[in-house]
Amino acid sequence: MPHTDVNGTRIWHRRTRSESLTRWFGWLLGVAVFVYCWQQISAATTWFFVTDAPRIATDIWDRATPPKWAYIAQLGRPIWDTLNIATLGTIIALFLAVPTAFMAARNSTPSAVFVRPIALLVIVSTRSINSLIWALLLIAIIGPGVFAGVVAIAIRSIGFCAKLLYEAIEEINEVQVEAITATGASRWQVMVYGIVPQILPAFAGIAVFRWDINIRESTVLGLVGAGGIGLQLSASLNVLAWPQVSLILIVILFAVVISEWVSAKVRGAII
Repeated sequence: MPHTDVNGTRIWHRRTRSESLTRWFGWLLGVAVFVYCWQQISAATTWFFVTDAPRIATDIWDRATPPKWAYIAQLGRPIWDTLNIATLGTIIALFLAVPTAFMAARNSTPSAVFVRPIALLVIVSTRSINSLIWALLLIAIIGPGVFAGVVAIAIRSIGFCAKLLYEAIEEINEVQVEAITATGASRWQVMVYGIVPQILPAFAGIAVFRWDINIRESTVLGLVGAGGIGLQLSASLNVLAWPQVSLILIVILFAVVISEWVSAKVRGAII
């Protein structure tokens, strides 16, 4: 705002006095909150372990190198289980996410009052819980193993896929839908010929992207007993077999890089 000094010269200020005071008060409050949080963290931290961490990390590195390459013969089945967990979980999630997305989208839901809120609740609830938590719950219900991992990945993926898909449905070109509706087509025919062709590229991209994410998530589900290569990692960590741990981490990294490459190639072909 402009102000005039004693000589009549107009001086421009970026903020008024009240705005400046408010801004400085906000900074002061932020610093005070940071200091308080740091004090709480410091009181609950054993700083000896923090300062000793470089020595421990160096010791573990020395123990873990070189990797135990002979152990790779035992990782074929676990990595195959991991790929199956990710792939089957993604497929199941897509089968459930598609109808959920159509029920959640404003322009395709059967009822904006009753059906849409339920669909949105399903999307939010499945997305809000991590796949590891789902795996822990499912292991308690159906027991440990690959099946628990598949279901955990599927449940976790429903909300992700359905959210992106229903947003794509809401962004379609309504002119095509109106043209098909004008021919006297039924509701199902409008969906099949007016909506589905417009969202197929988005659907394919979402499916590949989620599969890529699930490869990463399925590698750690074995840590809680849900099968896959994470189970071998947990067993090796429990007995402090560091050369095996380093080899497993290399295999996981290789699998993730391959899945990222495949995902990028497929998305590039689709787009």
